[in-house]
Amino acid sequence: MQPFLVERRLRDVHARLVRAREELAVLDEQLAVVVEEAEGARVRALVAETPLAAHDYSEARRHADAMDRARQALVDTVHQLEHRQDELLADVGGRR
Repeated sequence: MQPFLVERRLRDVHARLVRAREELAVLDEQLAVVVEEAEGARVRALVAETPLAAHDYSEARRHADAMDRARQALVDTVHQLEHRQDELLADVGGRR
């Protein structure tokens, strides 16, 4: 592959990696809040022992689980981008 193409791809992967890491940081903060709310809903459901409280907890837990899956997908993306970046860096380093 041409050196300028490798360098351009490296810049693109790096930019995507920076964005993905920023998104992950934001998602981690949001997830912490949602998990805390789900825990509060769980406690309220235990104390209240009503179907409505149980439903609220179920919804909060479902939301937290969905966010956790989204976070895991983003973590996987970060790992893939890091791997691709390493490959491109090796390619650039091998040419010099």
